[in-house]
Amino acid sequence: MATTIESGNAGAANKKKHLGIPEAIFVEDVDAFMKQPGNDTADAVLRKLDEQYQKYKYMELNLAQKKLRLKSQIPQIKQTLEILRHMQKKKDTTDLMETHFLLADNVYCKASVPPTDKVCLWLGANVMLEYDIDEAQALLEKNLATASRNLDSLEEDLDFLRDQFTTTEVNMARVYNWDVKRRSKDNLLKSAERS
Repeated sequence: MATTIESGNAGAANKKKHLGIPEAIFVEDVDAFMKQPGNDTADAVLRKLDEQYQKYKYMELNLAQKKLRLKSQIPQIKQTLEILRHMQKKKDTTDLMETHFLLADNVYCKASVPPTDKVCLWLGANVMLEYDIDEAQALLEKNLATASRNLDSLEEDLDFLRDQFTTTEVNMARVYNWDVKRRSKDNLLKSAERS
């Protein structure tokens, strides 16, 4: 997904698409790149590229944490939806529903739940609200769709970020190799002048 310096307009659409992750520009011509203003020495350019690389690493860490949260949240939402569907089937009967609920880590308690058309959902931040079963199901289905969409988007952003890692690493290697060649050429010229 990396672009060259000459095709800068092609990447404009991708910049908006990936959560504000800046696109790494592939250095096609190192000589021309090093003559640009601000690129005084190879060490300065390598520092800039390393700084950019570290920013990408930080972004990757944040996105990976979000991905883990979503991956744990999606099964919880699915499980809650499954319970709601079961409760919806039982709400028209008079039979008690036998269940076990978590009291503490690895400690469950047996409970008999009478048929009901109301449920309470934890919304987060220590907030619980009572809903009709149909409303709760609609809310959870919407949350599941949103979480799945966000997970897909995060996967795309992580792939885009990996491309930026690769481009930045290649740029660093190209600038470093350019500097090594330049130094060896300078050393050859100096030794030829001494002779």
